[in-house]
Amino acid sequence: MIKYSPAITDRKIKFALAGCGRIAQNHLAAIQRHHNRAELVSVCDVNAAALKAAVETTGARSHGSLGSMLAETDADVVVLTTPSGLHAEQTIKVAASGRHVMTEKPMATKWADGLRMVKACDDAGVRLFVVKQNRANATLQLLKRSVESGRFGRIYMVNINVFWTRPQSYYDSARWRGTWEFDGGALMNQASHYVDLLEWLIGPIESVQAYTATLARNIEVEDTAVVNLRWRSGALGAMNVTMLTYPKNFEGSITILGEKGTVRVGGVAVNDIQHWEFAEPHPDDEKVKSASYETTSVYGFGHPLYYDNVIEVLRGESEPVTDGRDGLKSLEVLIASYLSARDGKRVCLPLDY
Repeated sequence: MIKYSPAITDRKIKFALAGCGRIAQNHLAAIQRHHNRAELVSVCDVNAAALKAAVETTGARSHGSLGSMLAETDADVVVLTTPSGLHAEQTIKVAASGRHVMTEKPMATKWADGLRMVKACDDAGVRLFVVKQNRANATLQLLKRSVESGRFGRIYMVNINVFWTRPQSYYDSARWRGTWEFDGGALMNQASHYVDLLEWLIGPIESVQAYTATLARNIEVEDTAVVNLRWRSGALGAMNVTMLTYPKNFEGSITILGEKGTVRVGGVAVNDIQHWEFAEPHPDDEKVKSASYETTSVYGFGHPLYYDNVIEVLRGESEPVTDGRDGLKSLEVLIASYLSARDGKRVCLPLDY
């Protein structure tokens, strides 16, 4: 049993942010949203312009590196919104300093790194939170309840589509983008939250078989992928991902076909329940229209809800909705898919621990 530090009940939870780029803005907004229970005390970035902008926006203390921030900050939690390939070493450093860690997706780009992150936090007695904010979206919460309550009966088939676009200019905007070491491709990076749905909604996966391709972008990693899946329940499914959709993000969807139900949640980012039909009525059926929402962002609106859980955990009021071990589940599917595509064979789960 891991013994964590005492609950913080007499003051605000103090956050520090490492990485002030694109996704960091969602975190800054979420912390501000919870200003009565949380505060941002420190930010760091190696990009001076990004760091200056974050400091001007938040008033947090500025640091030029993670090391200097850890030496000086009084934060309880360090949030990592840095390139994915840096998460492992940064998590280990933060854990060694005695602070909790919150990391953006994917938690790591290598299976061994994910395992090291969990072990480092366990050994240090600190929490490892892995952001899976899409789980909090109203559409997916409604779908999750329907699966858990057995409304589908036996689930036969699942299909996920992520048809988005990332132009060459996106990858050219930073040297780490589109690299194996720091980023990962369409599956690892852009579709990571959709990979998470495969296990979170449907259950343990038995095996995967994948193809990946780099069809149009000048990058190391894939811009397009297809994955076939078999769950331990016997259900079959497929995931189709591309960053080449013309001319803009088109679809982020999941379709579940079951013995007693058929549901499709689509839109640009699983934000629109487009088909909802079950053999037996349920009070949740009245919530379908209100659960759908308009969005121009593929990130959804789940970051404030995710922070709510983190704050409650550190106050001793709740358990984590997604910790490091939850993060490993989707990382395992990602790594298995890449191994399958590389070696041209079906890969069974679990991977060797």
